[in-house]
Amino acid sequence: MQRKALYVLLLVGLIVAPLAGAYPVFVMKVLCFALFAAAFNLLIGYTGLLSFGHAMFLASSGYVAGYAIQSIGLTPELGVLAGAAAATLLGLVVGLFAIRRQGIYFAMVTLALAQMVYFVFLQAPFTHGEDGMQGVPRGKLFGLLSLSSDLVLYYVVLVVMVLAFLLIVRIVHSPFGQILVAIKENEPRAISLGYDTDRFKLLAFVLSAGIAGLAGALKVVVLGFETLDDAYWTMSGLVILMTLVGGMGTLFGPLLGAALIVSLGDRLGEIGGALASATGVDWFRSLGESATIVTGLIFIACVLAFRRGIVGEIVARVRPLRA
Repeated sequence: MQRKALYVLLLVGLIVAPLAGAYPVFVMKVLCFALFAAAFNLLIGYTGLLSFGHAMFLASSGYVAGYAIQSIGLTPELGVLAGAAAATLLGLVVGLFAIRRQGIYFAMVTLALAQMVYFVFLQAPFTHGEDGMQGVPRGKLFGLLSLSSDLVLYYVVLVVMVLAFLLIVRIVHSPFGQILVAIKENEPRAISLGYDTDRFKLLAFVLSAGIAGLAGALKVVVLGFETLDDAYWTMSGLVILMTLVGGMGTLFGPLLGAALIVSLGDRLGEIGGALASATGVDWFRSLGESATIVTGLIFIACVLAFRRGIVGEIVARVRPLRA
């Protein structure tokens, strides 16, 4: 009951955020990365599969959606669906190769395939290489509702985000989701009970890829561009960090982790300026240029101090009190 109240409070906060002065484009960017982290968490947090190549689904969907809207002239909803479908198909192909291995070998296979996809995007003419795909129009939703207004697009993205999150919640609490947890906890025992674990892992991988693709397609509509940064391996590392900081294996954790990491990356320069003014140490002004170092320090602190993540630690401490 308390969890539902928390989600309702979060939803109300997101509804009134742009009306309260929040910058809609920035909040939409946070929502897209939160959905990306939630999709990744479905794979690692509930199935136990560590993918080091999830950035390829975010980028492939963004490129396909951007090309479909900009060059083919599809409406934004069809472009987003095309991008998500492309990511789902790519997830099926990658999953057929990756699930044959376990542990670090699974992670290395996904990383290798993701780097192959990165170099394809680097050379493909429609991606414009290192210049990226620029000027993707927002268009009109269903050919009727113009998305040129940030506020209108914000509420469209919010609705899609809520529906996608509800889908993840439904997956996690379904019998299918319970089988995924059983595979994570003890795969040999799940096999002994008669479950085809490879089939369940493949389906989880495809679902995770499709939802990550949905996040990438929404992001290109919001920002109007797609670059190689989304396909590079550092983006895969970033979504791992978001999930670990928030709390792996929790529903709310990846959302919180994504919000913290994206906000930190965008506001680090402002934070450094404020610290420099307060302490008189000019070194803090260079924090905006040292985002990678700060992110690495956060990762180390997370691994050493609170391995369950922020939400995971809170749940672990509250549960005994309830008992």
